[in-house]
Amino acid sequence: MSELDFENILQFTVALARSAGDLIMEGSEAISSATAAKDVNEKKNSVDLVTEYDVRVEELVKKEIATKYPNFQFIGEESYSAGSRSPLTDEPTFCVDPIDGTTNFVHGFPFVCISLGLIYKRRPVLGVIYNPFLDHLYTGIKGKGSYLIKNGGKPLKLPLSSPPKPLPSLSQALIAVEWGSDRIEKTITSKSSSFGKLAGNPEQGVLGGKMAHSLRSMGSAALNFAMVAQGGLDLYWEVGCWPWDVCAGVVIAEEAGGIVTGSHEVFAATSSGPRFGDVTEEILTGRKYIVVRAIGETEGETAREAQKRIIEEFYSTVEDVEAN
Repeated sequence: MSELDFENILQFTVALARSAGDLIMEGSEAISSATAAKDVNEKKNSVDLVTEYDVRVEELVKKEIATKYPNFQFIGEESYSAGSRSPLTDEPTFCVDPIDGTTNFVHGFPFVCISLGLIYKRRPVLGVIYNPFLDHLYTGIKGKGSYLIKNGGKPLKLPLSSPPKPLPSLSQALIAVEWGSDRIEKTITSKSSSFGKLAGNPEQGVLGGKMAHSLRSMGSAALNFAMVAQGGLDLYWEVGCWPWDVCAGVVIAEEAGGIVTGSHEVFAATSSGPRFGDVTEEILTGRKYIVVRAIGETEGETAREAQKRIIEEFYSTVEDVEAN
């Protein structure tokens, strides 16, 4: 990766994220003061939303990247939805979700961010996630660690707990899940059943229940990844989102000692070999993701073995939901 100056790219990306954050906050004010939702449209259904500001933020980001790095490729959620679907190449490619958590944004729920990832040679290598409502900035460069800056303070190395805590089983886990925008009967039934098993008490009749500490849905894939990297969540499982939702988060979570892999099938095919934890193009574009935080080593078990054990326990519990 030496041919790219990642430190300078990161500085540019952080400044861009903060500029985009200002526009997101402007949009939030406009929506909260509007008498009608005239600038909110549906993409697929009543929960798959796009706002005027999704488009405006992406246009801002795309213009600034094209000016600074004219040879870089660009994948953005809104341009993709509008039909711009260039295939992934080995060239440096920004992968951007201008407003991750659009439904939260529309409702004034402050878990909203811009997610700016950089892909190089078909692997995520740099990530910036910025929540302007909370002024939380997450950054990561492949091989150089990941950090959280709160309210303009000093960078805090991730994970925040050092050394990382153990995780004996899912019964001690705080797990992030999302309902997603695909609400067809088969998908919603599979997710509901899976969520019930994760949360349910086997001693009170929930067959296969894991009695996890709890489930959380923040409404933003990028912020779920960031919170796993931070250590505030133990695990996040997602079916149905896209590369721009997770690209930046993959780097930030991995650099915090986390592990990222794909579907049941991908995990089964890679868990016993060197490809485990390698986020290939297949995983990045596969629309099924699981990320586990850094886990402290214990006597007889390495951190990586503990992460693999947790994923095995998780995938033996939940159903294999289709991504539509």
